[in-house]
Amino acid sequence: MANHKGLIVDVDLRSHENNLFHRTREIDRQRLIVRRGQPFSITLQLSDSLPPKHHVELVLNLGKRDKTGIKVQTERGAGDKWWFTHQGAQDEMLLTLHSPADAIIGQYHLGVLVMSPDGRILEKIDQKSFHLLFNPWCKDDVVYLPDESQLQEYVMNEDGVIFMGTWDYINSIPWNYGQFEDFVMDICFEVLDNSKDALKNSERDLELRSDPVYVSRMITAMVNSNGDRGVLTGRWEEPYLEGMAPHRWAGSVPILRQWSKAGARAVKYGQCWVFAGVACSVLRCLGIPTRLITNFNSAHDVDGNLSVDFLLNERLESRREKGDSSWNFHCWVESWMRRDDLPKGNDGWQVLDPTPQELSDGEFCCGPCPVTAIKEGNLGVKYDAPFVFAEVNADIVHWIIKQDGQRQKIRVDQGSVGRNISTKSVYGDFRDDVTLQYKYPEGSKKEREVYEKAGRRVTEPTNESAEPAQLQLSIKHTKPVFGTDFDVFVEVKNEGSRDAHAQLTMLAMAVTYNSLHRGECQRQTASVTVQAHKVHREVLRLHYEDYGRCVSEHHLIRVKALLEAPGENEPIMAVANIPLSMPELLVQVPGKAFLWEQVTAYMSFTNPLPVPLKGGVFTVEGAGLLSHTEIRVKGDISPGQKVSVKLSFSPVRTGVRKLLVDFDSDRLKDVKGVATVVVRKKYTPLFTGFH
Repeated sequence: MANHKGLIVDVDLRSHENNLFHRTREIDRQRLIVRRGQPFSITLQLSDSLPPKHHVELVLNLGKRDKTGIKVQTERGAGDKWWFTHQGAQDEMLLTLHSPADAIIGQYHLGVLVMSPDGRILEKIDQKSFHLLFNPWCKDDVVYLPDESQLQEYVMNEDGVIFMGTWDYINSIPWNYGQFEDFVMDICFEVLDNSKDALKNSERDLELRSDPVYVSRMITAMVNSNGDRGVLTGRWEEPYLEGMAPHRWAGSVPILRQWSKAGARAVKYGQCWVFAGVACSVLRCLGIPTRLITNFNSAHDVDGNLSVDFLLNERLESRREKGDSSWNFHCWVESWMRRDDLPKGNDGWQVLDPTPQELSDGEFCCGPCPVTAIKEGNLGVKYDAPFVFAEVNADIVHWIIKQDGQRQKIRVDQGSVGRNISTKSVYGDFRDDVTLQYKYPEGSKKEREVYEKAGRRVTEPTNESAEPAQLQLSIKHTKPVFGTDFDVFVEVKNEGSRDAHAQLTMLAMAVTYNSLHRGECQRQTASVTVQAHKVHREVLRLHYEDYGRCVSEHHLIRVKALLEAPGENEPIMAVANIPLSMPELLVQVPGKAFLWEQVTAYMSFTNPLPVPLKGGVFTVEGAGLLSHTEIRVKGDISPGQKVSVKLSFSPVRTGVRKLLVDFDSDRLKDVKGVATVVVRKKYTPLFTGFH
């Protein structure tokens, strides 16, 4: 180094301007965060103008590597090189850096060198660092998405809606993705740094971080904690000891922060929508357009035969064998990217499923799998296409196992799996149906072709007897409210020309959303006579005191009816899932909301149950508003009693924000409420008088 006084007085990364142009200002105002393939500028303050023939060089180091880094070229190179231009007056120089559109994402350390004409380093400043993210606004980036309204939703929106319930009674909960909340970006990179691949070979892992296929696959493996240092532990039934019940989470941020704070120790507990919510937050934060998908009647086909087999004993009780299952709904995410690793026609939305179900290349991860490959039945395409195809296309077959061990097939559903595949609309909190992106219309010629291509046996209707089935069975119900007594109607229709005598068994049981049985609530058997061309109706009365004991936190009753007419038909079965609706939780934030000024939220609801509620707790959070906060209710809440709580907080970011509230107690769980809060900057006049 020369012994002259320092030439470089300061390096200004111009975070404020750059972050605004790179759409990262929501993440941070102080630190420089930029997107790849898009230029950004920094300023050098010099003590004097550079002597003749002296010049500035830039060097980048990636991550924790201190080896000789990437030299930034001074002329525009090929697209795969970093390069910069400079313009300057006396004591100031503006440098514009250009990153390639396939640069590695992560933290870079910038070295600024002043070089003498003979190539000696006269001065070096290298304590400056910045983060680089994927850039879906850049047409050369493989995550490029040309539609601005979709970018606003799938990258920039921190408030989500997750659809749940059953295919015929769809409800939703709000979810706070919070991808731009404080330190969330740092935690996202921490998640990548803790993956098995990164811990095994960090050099190789860093090089692969230019590829969203690799990065998204790592994230689906790391959101669940099966077999690695992942974020969330799954648990599908109570008790949720030493952790938080999955339905109590209202967003991803407390989960990510808790994982990071505990030194990459898994947070308890998650179920599919929680895994998907966290994955969506991480992917959006890193700049990969992502949306959360709900598939209703989702099949989990373990043996890969595109058929989900349910075995029942003669009492209609499920024989729980480790194996196939069907979930009322299942959530995953789709991320948008070009698939240069696959043949043409596989670009666009890719299924990624972070819920640990089956191993994929030895890891609990799933995807990215092109949605188009599922629709066309191209199951050789990586990753995990056969598994995803079955989730939306498998047949469901019910068997009764007789006492002598014989199996009798009593019901085949070919069109019931993969119904109403849903995501939040770009235009608001309502539902977009994307089923036709996953499959051709049920029963169409094209659908049959896809099944055959996928190796699925196409079962034509069997024509064993020319005479149609004489008896038909159906279950009808209203939309009952949790806490009330209600009726379920089982109807037997006789299409035949003579009276029919049959045995009818009706069974109501509590189930979780993924079909785990929580106990029998009611059972009724009746001998029925149905006159020719008539309908016979039986009523099954369900009392709160019967179902309240065993109902799960998903508030779901499954009713099965089995009709056996000796010598007439094969036994027939009907199944209905009845979701019990929740009371309304009212959330109000009166008055105007200003940045950094206190506002008060009021929350209330009325206990609809005929029993008191104990251990009541409200959980409140909202991106840009406040962190995860709990308010405990003192004492019991009597039947019919209205409970009200209030909470004051100061918004930390402007814009349209959502305040999410969850209420939980011993007998009533998962009651949700939401309020929209518009946060403005306070206008301050130049001359302020007395307040």
